[in-house]
This record gives sequence, structure tokens and C-alpha cells, in this order.
Amino acid sequence: MLNVKKTVAVILLTVMVALLSFGCEKADEKLVKITVSEVAHSVFYAPQYAALSLGFFEEEGLEVTVINSNGADKVMSAVLSGDVQIGLSGPEACIYVYSADKSDYAKVFAQLTKRDGSFLVAREPDSDFAWSKLAGKYIIGGRAGGVPEMTVEYVLRKNGVEPHVDCTVDTSIQFAAMAGAFIGGTGDYVALFEPTATAVEQEGKGYIVASIGQESGEIPYTAYYAMESYMKENPEVIQSFTNAVYKGMQWIDTHTPREVAEVIAPHFPDTDINVLEKVAERYKEIDAWNKTPSMTKDAFDRLQDVIEQAGQLPARVEFYDVVTNEYAEKAVK
Repeated sequence: MLNVKKTVAVILLTVMVALLSFGCEKADEKLVKITVSEVAHSVFYAPQYAALSLGFFEEEGLEVTVINSNGADKVMSAVLSGDVQIGLSGPEACIYVYSADKSDYAKVFAQLTKRDGSFLVAREPDSDFAWSKLAGKYIIGGRAGGVPEMTVEYVLRKNGVEPHVDCTVDTSIQFAAMAGAFIGGTGDYVALFEPTATAVEQEGKGYIVASIGQESGEIPYTAYYAMESYMKENPEVIQSFTNAVYKGMQWIDTHTPREVAEVIAPHFPDTDINVLEKVAERYKEIDAWNKTPSMTKDAFDRLQDVIEQAGQLPARVEFYDVVTNEYAEKAVK
């Protein structure tokens, strides 16, 4: 009799495990798979990595894969071709596409960061740094037409230094190669994102002397966008994605730099946890991250000012032609 009971118990346990496994498989099958192309892999996008690590996307029914395309132009190409569903880069990419073709174009639905996230790195420490010191100097600024490089030029003009006249701004070096070029001896200064800027400083290869974002003021620096046709066909996907990003923003805002570092660490396996903590602290200090995914018209107009001053704006566009806050507003309710 005992053996019979044991046999029945084993059978029941096996059936329960099978049912649970089947249930998990069915739950996984319900997740909508989407791919996001990011302009760079940086702690600057910490709310996104927090949302990935903490399961916020899964809570919203999404299985998200993030790929690094190393450049806003490449991100937009991936979105336009349909290779990815969502792009993350400077919203200037959407302005360029809209100006060229208004039949189907990429539209911003959520803003992630609200100021430039790069730092000016010099060859020597400078506790008394002033932007006027860049007159006559050689600066590795980034890709021509990209918001990082244009923001550097905007800050220079703001401080009375005319780019390409009073100083040299190198726009020929690809984003991923900028730190290497500087370490190799090119330029007097370089604009670097984190964690690269802190890593270069800790190696004694350069010294952070200023925050470009603090000097430039608020602009919609990095945003998520998708093709308008995709958004119309998949509004629930865009809403779910925005909800998850908002959760990531809220989590980042209410946790310490150390906690932020620990949560995003799996996405930066080659970066020391103390470096991640320092970077998170710097970004909190300059108020780099949005607290909600909405974009303001004033900030968008300032972005167009930056692009226009750089001579890269084909024509000014209306805010709601390339931006929608519909999903962001629903996310925070």
C-alpha cells in the first residue's frame, strides 16, 4: 500500500512539474519580441538597463533585445529598413528623415535623457578650467551632424569661441574610436561619454574638466522613436515599451548611485563597479535623466537651435510632426 501511495505521489508531482513548465512556456510565448538599436552602449542610458535588469519590460509583456549600432545614422538606417522596431539616439535623426520624406517617417514617442551626457577630457588636470581656454586648441568633437558634436559647437559659441575658426573641431573620427585617438596623441581635448571618460581618467590618460551637458542646458538629447506606420499598427507595443522605460526612470531617480551601479552592472561586465557608481553619481549631479518620458516643445526648439547654428538643419519642423507625447502621458497616469 505504501509503494502505491509513493507511486501516485511521484506521478502527481511529475504531472504538476510538467504543467508548470508548460505554463511557463506558454507565458514566454506571449511575450512580444522587439529589437532596439541604441546609438552607443553607455551608462548614460541607465534607466533602460535598469528596466532590462529588473524585468520591467517582461512585466509589460515584452521581450526586448538591445543592439549597439555605434551612431545615430546607423540606428535610423536600422529603423527605416525594418531590421529593428525601435531606435534610441538623438531626435535630430527624426528631423532629418522628416525633412527628406514625409510619406512614412520615424517619430519620437519617449525621451530618455535631457542634456548632453558627455564630458570634456583634457590632457592635464585643470581646476580653473574655462571654456575660453579652448581658443587655439584641437578638440575631437564627434561625428558631423550628430547632436554630441553639435552640442560641443553650441557650447563653444556660447563662450565666445567660434568652431573651425578660433579652434579646430575634428569631426572625422567615429564615436567608438574617439577615446583611442585621444590616447594615441590626437587633439588637446576630447568629448567622451561615460563610462569611457571616467575610465580614461582613472588610467591617467586624461582628466575630466567640464560637463558639456551642464553648460549647454536642457535639450532632448536622447529619445526613442519608431516608424509612424509601425506605431499605428502596434500602439500597444509602443505603450508597453514606454511604460517599462518610465518604470526604469522612476527606479533610477529613487535609488543611490551604488544601487544603480549594482543593477546595471550585468550590462557592463568589463567595467569596475566603482567606476559605474562614480558615473551614476556624475549623471545624477548634472540631472541628466528624464523623470518622465515626455518631451517639451521648448527643449525641442532649443535642439533645433543647436542644429541650425551648426549649419546642419535642412528646415525647422513643427514639434508634433516628429514627436508624440501620447504614450508618455499615458505611462505616468
